[in-house]
Formats: sequence, C-alpha cells, structure tokens
Amino acid sequence: MKNKWYLPVRSKRFSAVRSKRFSAVRSKRFSAVRSKRFSANQWGISWLLLAILTAILCIVISPVSATGIGQNQPKIAAIETTPVNSSPAEWVKQGRTFYEAGQYTDAIELLQKAASAYQNQGDTIKQATVLSNLALAYHQLSLWSQANNAISQSLTLLQTEPNRDVSTHHLNVLAQSLTIQGRLQLNQGQPEQALATWEQATALYNQLGDKTGKIKSQINQAQAMQALGFHRRALQLLQQVRETLDTQPDSLTKAVGLRSLGEVLQLVDDLPQARQVLDESLQIARQLQSPPDISAALLSLANTARQQQQVEAALEFYQEAITQAPSPLIQLRAKLNQLSLLIETDNRQEAQSLVPQIQSQLNTLPISDQAITFRINFSESLIKLVETLHATSLQPDIAQILTTAIQQAETLGDKRLQAYALGTLGHLYEQTNQLQPAQDLTQQALIKTQAIEAWDSLYPWQWQLGRLLKQQGDIQGAIAAYQGAVDTLQSLRSDLVAVNSNVQYSFRKQVEPIYRELVELLLPKDDTQVSPERLEQARQVIELLQIAELDNFFHTDCITARPVNIDTIDQEAAVLYPIILSDRLEIIVHLPNQPLRRYTTFVSQTELKSTLEELRQALPQRTSLRFLPLARKVYDWMIKPAAADLAQSEVKTLVFVLNGTLRNIPMAALHDGDKYLLQNYAIALTPGLELLESKPLTEQQLEVLTAGVSESRQNFSALPNVKIELQKIQSFMSGKLLLNQEFTKSILENTIGNVSFPIVHLATHGQFSSEAEGTFIITWDDKLNVNELSFLLKTTDLRRTNPIELLVLSACETAKGDDQAALGLAGVAVRAGARSTIATLWLVDDATTADLMVKFYQVLTEDKVSKAEALRRAQLLILQDPKYRKHPYFWTPFVLVGNWV
Repeated sequence: MKNKWYLPVRSKRFSAVRSKRFSAVRSKRFSAVRSKRFSANQWGISWLLLAILTAILCIVISPVSATGIGQNQPKIAAIETTPVNSSPAEWVKQGRTFYEAGQYTDAIELLQKAASAYQNQGDTIKQATVLSNLALAYHQLSLWSQANNAISQSLTLLQTEPNRDVSTHHLNVLAQSLTIQGRLQLNQGQPEQALATWEQATALYNQLGDKTGKIKSQINQAQAMQALGFHRRALQLLQQVRETLDTQPDSLTKAVGLRSLGEVLQLVDDLPQARQVLDESLQIARQLQSPPDISAALLSLANTARQQQQVEAALEFYQEAITQAPSPLIQLRAKLNQLSLLIETDNRQEAQSLVPQIQSQLNTLPISDQAITFRINFSESLIKLVETLHATSLQPDIAQILTTAIQQAETLGDKRLQAYALGTLGHLYEQTNQLQPAQDLTQQALIKTQAIEAWDSLYPWQWQLGRLLKQQGDIQGAIAAYQGAVDTLQSLRSDLVAVNSNVQYSFRKQVEPIYRELVELLLPKDDTQVSPERLEQARQVIELLQIAELDNFFHTDCITARPVNIDTIDQEAAVLYPIILSDRLEIIVHLPNQPLRRYTTFVSQTELKSTLEELRQALPQRTSLRFLPLARKVYDWMIKPAAADLAQSEVKTLVFVLNGTLRNIPMAALHDGDKYLLQNYAIALTPGLELLESKPLTEQQLEVLTAGVSESRQNFSALPNVKIELQKIQSFMSGKLLLNQEFTKSILENTIGNVSFPIVHLATHGQFSSEAEGTFIITWDDKLNVNELSFLLKTTDLRRTNPIELLVLSACETAKGDDQAALGLAGVAVRAGARSTIATLWLVDDATTADLMVKFYQVLTEDKVSKAEALRRAQLLILQDPKYRKHPYFWTPFVLVGNWV
C-alpha cells in the first residue's frame, strides 16, 4: 500500500446530518476516501483530505507514513512461464520493470498485450494473473473503472464449478487476485468490502498452508479494520500476528508485520511501545538488507518521534530515510515530511535549501494521483513558508504548481484532487488579498466536494468561504458559511476525534477557531442590540465547542449532549458563558426565568491572556499579595458588568461555562475590592449545560468509598495527612476505606464492582492535563489515567442504574504551563459518568486539604445543602481560620465541576 498517511481517520458510517446551507442528503455511507492516497487507515500528507489536521489559515503539513513501501505494497505477481523467452512473459517482465519505476502508462500497454496473448493461447490462469497486475497499474493512475473491470475479469476467469478440484497454483492466483481486489476496494473508500475480500484471501492462504500469505492477508485485514474505526480490533489482530512471527525466523514479512503493529500502536497513542516495535522492524530490515523496508521503518520512526515532539530525532530519521530510499518517490516522501517539520519548527534556512531539491524532483514525475498529491502538499508547505518569511516572491511559483495540479487532476478525472487543488489555490489568493478570485476558486472546491459527497473534506472550504465573505463585508453570507462548517464538524464528530494526540494541536489551531470566529460574527462589537435568537445561537455554538473539545480529549465521540433548561435545575442559579474573542471578552448570562443577556468588555486577547496567566502564577504564592490587583482586574472584566443584574435577581449560585485560559483560574478568587466572589456566591463549573446531569444529590444515607496513598510512592512525596483525612470522613459517614497497600487497581476494581457507592473519595497524588494520557491518579502500585479510572468507576453501572453522585479527587493538581489542563478535570467528571467532581487546580498541603474535606462532608450531611453551597461553606471556614492567614492559596483551588445542586 503506497502513501500511508500521518494522521488516521475512521471511515465508519457518518451520522446523517444535514447542513443548514447545503441540501445534499447524507444518508448513504460516507467513504472517508475515494482513492488510495486518502484511504481512511492511511495517514494523510495533508490536513484537508483527512479532515483532522484541517485548516487553511494555519496549515500544518502532515508527514507521509511508511507502511506500504516495500513488502506490504501490492506488486505485479510473477507468472510461471516456460520457456523464459516467451513473448508474453517478456512483456510481463518488462511491464513489471515499468511499474516499479512508476511508469504506469508504459506498464499498462505491455500488460494489455500480454493479457491478449494469453487469452489467444487459452491460458486462463496466466491471463487472470496479468489482468490482476493490470488492475494494479490502473489503480496507480486512479483509473478506477478500468482497474475494477480488470480485477473483475481476473476473478471471473478464476471462478470454478462447486466441488471441482483445482490446482494449488490456481488457488494461489485466486488468493493474489482477491488481495488486489481488497486493495482497490479499500482505496475507493469501501473498507467493509475490503475486509470481507481479505478474509476470503486469508482463508485460501490458510487452506494452502501458506503461512506468509496468511500473515500478509491478516495485515491487510488490520488496515481495513482501522479504516472502519476498529483500531483496537486491528491492534488485537496484529498482536496475534506478532505472536506467530515471534516463532519464525526474521523475514521481510516479519519486518512489515512489526511495522504495521508499530503504526497502529502509534495510532492509539502508545508511543513508547510503537517506538520499540518499529525499532525491531528496522533492525530486521537492515539485517536482510532491504532498502524499501529500511526506509519505510525510518519514516514511521520519524513520524513517531515527531508525535513525541522529539524534533531532532525525527529530522535525523527523515534524513536517513532519504539516504536509504531505493527510489526517487520514496526520497520525495521523506523530503516532503522533512520540509513540513522544518517549517513547523521555524528552521527557515534549512527549509529554504530543501525547496529547490523537491521542486526539481516533482518536475520529473509522470502524471499520477501520487504526483498531484505531492504537488499540492509541496504548495501547502510553500504557503506556510510564505506566511512565515513573507517571501512573496514564491507566490507565482506556488500558483503555477497548483495550476498544474488542477490540470493533471482534470486529466485523470479525479474530482477530489481537483477540489483539493482549487481550494488550496483559493487560499493562496486569499493570502495575497485577491478576494474575488479566491472566492470563486473556493466555491468551485465546495461544489466539487459536495458532488462527490466528500463531507470529510467540506468544512475547510466552508470556513475559507466564510472568511472571504467576511472580508468583503457580506456578514450574513459569512455567518451561513461558518454555520455550515460547524454543522459539518458536528456530523463528522467520530472521525475528527478518534485519533492520536497530534490532533490536540490541530484541534486548537484548525478547528476551535471556526467556533470562536462564528461567535464573533454573531456578536458584532458595534451592535449592542443583538436579538435573543442570535444570543441563543452564540450560546449553542459555545456548547458545541465544549463538546468537541471533550471528544478530542478522549479521542472518541463518547459525549452525549441534550438540551437543558436551567430554570428546571435551579431557580437560584445564574449561568455565565465568558467567551474570549480577538479584541474583547463577551459574556452571555442566563438569569432565572429571563432571556439571555450580553455583556461586553473591550480588552485585547493578548492583555486578557497575559493577565490570566499572571493571576494563575500569583495565586499559589502563599506569602505574596501580588494576586490581589490582578484578581480585581479580572473581576472588573468578567463580573462587574453583570453585577447589578445578578444582585437584583437574588441568585445564590454562579455557574461558569469556561473555555480556554479561563479554565485555569478559580473563579472563587476574583475580588471586587471588598470581598472575594466566594463570599457572595456559591460557585460551580460545568463543561456545558447540555452535558449536565440535573438530578440533585439524594437525601438517602450516603455511603462513601474512601481510598488514598499517604506514603511516598512512584517518586511522589508522602501525604501523611491523607490517613487522618480518610479516617475522619469514615468516622461520620459509612462506607469502605482502602489505604496504601489496600489501594491497588485490582482491589479498587473489585470493591467498586461489588458495592454501590454514591460518593467516591480518592486522596492521592494526581495530575490533570489537556491529554487523557497525562491525566492520572496514583494508586499504591500503578498510575490510573482518566480512561482507566473512568472504566473502573463505570463498573458500578453494571449493578445499578444510578451513577456516582460525587467524585472527589483530593491532592491532585492541573499540569503547570498547560492552558488546557483543566479539560482533564472536566473530562474526569464527564467520562466517569459522575454527576459532580471536586478537585484542585494546584497542589495544596495535605493538612489544609484534610481540614477542608472533613468540613465539606460535615456540612453536606448535617446541613442538607447543595454540593456547591457545602463546598463554599467549607472554603469560608478555611478562609476565616487564622492559621491559614486568609490567603486564597489554601482554599481557592478547590473547584466543583458538574452538577452543583
């Protein structure tokens, strides 16, 4: 398989969502791709066609992966011929030489002659073999109708009557033809058919006792599984393949199998294991002196190192792949990857020196879909280089490269590539402020993308059109285009998020801005009379952004959202949506039984973010009052505009739907010059009302599972007060205590599985991060990341219908320097199915934590108040305690996320 791409996309059935602007019905199964360079298990050379690292304003070119180079690439099958100087055999031999050199048109001409000759001789087996080879050559030129016809003819010739005995050679040719048919199906966006075809091929190889053929066919099945989104199934199958390979001597098949396994491990974010397996593949390839497989392993290792943010290692692997590459095409792949990484890491001089080398090689390529894709990829890198260096002299060259790509795509009849090249040229014109030509090209890209129902490639062009219309003053048209992009993103949720952590970067750079820019259009700064409908639309967009972020955090579309009326939850609560825009802070507020209200504070995004960062750094400094003027400034921006309306409404609880840098700031610490916000209101956070479980804490006797580690473990310091904290909680609440050696992963799983606990209290070291793998808690013997913890906590659902009412994570903290770390805090609550979570934004000494937690449970059980109010009263007791010097360091990091009632 050639051109396996850098970021995976699942091509399972997309949800049938209709864009508000576009009437095309999405009821049929959407194929993630229509050609080999875009097959959904492949990792794209470019952000657009994968619809993940997607953007036009800030393009990040994805490196080409290596699977498919070498032994896993379909090759023209050898034909058993006697004698050697037979004319058809020579044609096949020469055709194979042309094929492997990338001269596919010449290969087709010779293979057609050979097929006709064998037909005249009545040799159906050899004719069938040549036809399957011919299908491969057509495949390389994206001549899908001809390719499908050739492979269909091959299989028809190989069909036999039931119960008829056939030779081993016949069965072997049939298995080869099925293997090629599966490749064609996968690369035309038919992964289910490909999987079924490869299962037939595997059965034939098994019947023949061909272990090598069976293993290769299983590797193919794994690729189809990935295209269907069954990454774990693919991993399981490849691990079985590895068990078989481990019992066999080193071979090229073993090298390919390990490489495939390594790339799936990379896909599911097990990067250390991926690196190890790919190293094994490389060593075998080197031992067997196979340059194609050596360069393939090096490319995969480079991509893994790149994902691990090991830039120098990645560049070294790319360079070695270039040196080891046995063909110009493989060299070019590695150079394109190297160029995109050099630009991404601001190595401008090295990037510029690579440009003429790539351009020279591109000019020698014959027309093929691969060559067109390389041209567009190169253009994207050049566009990014122009944006970085302001090298406007490159723009005519880029336009010419893209014009050539458009013409070549038209020659091949590849509409997806035509759309891709047209849209990219539109972005180039957008960059040079040629707005009308840019709009025309973008609309052409949109029309072609819709015509082939390539919905995964649609939203970048909708976004680009929205930007262009906005620049030309067509605000209504821009809003419609942006809303169309958001609608498309929602319909593609599962495909946009079921990927590795590299998408976290792309999401923040190329997906999140679409939502924010739409809100900016809906809430124009010069219009103070925005209609209630527009305010509601803006609120919904922010809710959708929150859901998309959590989907991206978990790499799965596991988040279920339902419209919620806040007035049915709490008549004494106000919900605030602060939205950071480029030149202002917009706050949408819902007051009880009133329409939405909008408050605007004009402050630049730069000033706002720098102030929030200063405040976040100052609050944990327990001996300094540097935080106070900063807390006052943020209060004036966020709360003061609505303060009078909040007071008049007599609300008792403020619920914040925070996003961006605001998530790392404890709202309780905001100060009006006289009091902290906590002194006037109970405070809660929620990732969004539509994610909220609205049921209040039950009034039944609450049992609590308390567990923790008080001793030093896994390079984390001891927490001696954890033992006191847990024992005090157990003294007035019934439940179960797991301390130190008793707090292991297996014991926790058994305990939760056997007993129903409305409250789970975990007192141990932990960390929240913007990545699921970086969000974990410490047990006695292990680390539990958020996904593992969520799985354990959800085992309670097997025995009861009620979820955990309250999850308390004591002694945890958000990752330093990670402005999206609080995503992990919200993520724990949502993924674990807990109605509420209490955790800390930074690590407080365990004595303070113990005092506050004990007070919280006392208030909760004795005063029968809401969770938000119980936390508020416990925090106020700490604030008023002289031994804590009334500094917010001690009480303000404790936050309640989720249901507050």
